Amino acid sequence: MSKIISGEADSFHSFLSEGCKLCQEGSKMVLFITGICPKDCFYCPVSDERRADITYANERKVICDRDVLDEALQMDALGTGITGGEPLIRKEKVVHYIRLLKERFGSQHHIHLYTSMTPDRDTLQELAEAGLDEIRFHPPVNIWDKLEETGYANSIRHANDLGMKTGIEIPSVKGAEVIGIFANNLGCFLNLNELEFSDTNSDAMKKLGYGLADDMSNAVAGSKEYALEAVNKCDRIHFCSSSYKDAVQLRKRLLRIAENTARSFDEIGEEGTIYYGHIECVNNDQEAVYEELKKIEVPVDMMEMTSNGIDISWWILEDIAEYIRKPDRKLCIIERYPFEEGLIVEKIPL
Repeated sequence: MSKIISGEADSFHSFLSEGCKLCQEGSKMVLFITGICPKDCFYCPVSDERRADITYANERKVICDRDVLDEALQMDALGTGITGGEPLIRKEKVVHYIRLLKERFGSQHHIHLYTSMTPDRDTLQELAEAGLDEIRFHPPVNIWDKLEETGYANSIRHANDLGMKTGIEIPSVKGAEVIGIFANNLGCFLNLNELEFSDTNSDAMKKLGYGLADDMSNAVAGSKEYALEAVNKCDRIHFCSSSYKDAVQLRKRLLRIAENTARSFDEIGEEGTIYYGHIECVNNDQEAVYEELKKIEVPVDMMEMTSNGIDISWWILEDIAEYIRKPDRKLCIIERYPFEEGLIVEKIPL
């Protein structure tokens, strides 16, 4: 058995693929090809909003190729993880985006793909020739004990033969040790993700008897223990905890995006969110407000006119609030995710 290395936030590994290394740095863009999937996994966390034939690059809805490239540039992405739904039901789109990203960012832009399907050799060759570096197979739980009899074994062998780094990625539940043996026999790595409750899977999970590990997260009780059982069965294994995804991976990706997109007056928080002040102009007189701010010597690089008011450095807004406050103006400090039209985490009235 390979040496197990403890990581942050209860994660551990004996092997990390290049895709996982870049994810840990927060430097991989997530390209969600489609929310459609032929499988019906009880643990699927995909939101109702995304369960449609729609594409996202991180949180940006993709309308054209430029959206994908702009999002990658915005976060200075070193690679891309292609996911869904089931991305390979839109194989032509997957191949197109792999080629697009490789052509724009070079062969060093690392791309990995998740699939629950068993693509034949011709499909895998097409993906490899387009530039796919790594593929992770996701077999459904109900066939874990007979994988050698399914198409997954042949798909993994073909992917290995074609030079792609090949692995299996599944939730860490009962039976994970069987997949560890299977992965070892086929010479691929095994990624185990701590099982989590989400808005869309909670009912199904409760019916099957799953419960929360604690009151501090959405992690499922016992999921980590199943990963520990699998450790002795697989030479190349990685357990990614729920808290690691939330506390480390997401935070690093947000920080990377914020550092590349923050305006001169935005303050970047420890968790990668941005803080700024906002003057909402009820009467849509933001041009007049902007001129008023210039007269009291607010630097122009410390504010920006928007469709409904003025964004401004939060600390400057605090300092001048008593001088510019009027009944038709709402002053507040905003904490927001650093995406385009990012989710507002908190709005504090002044």
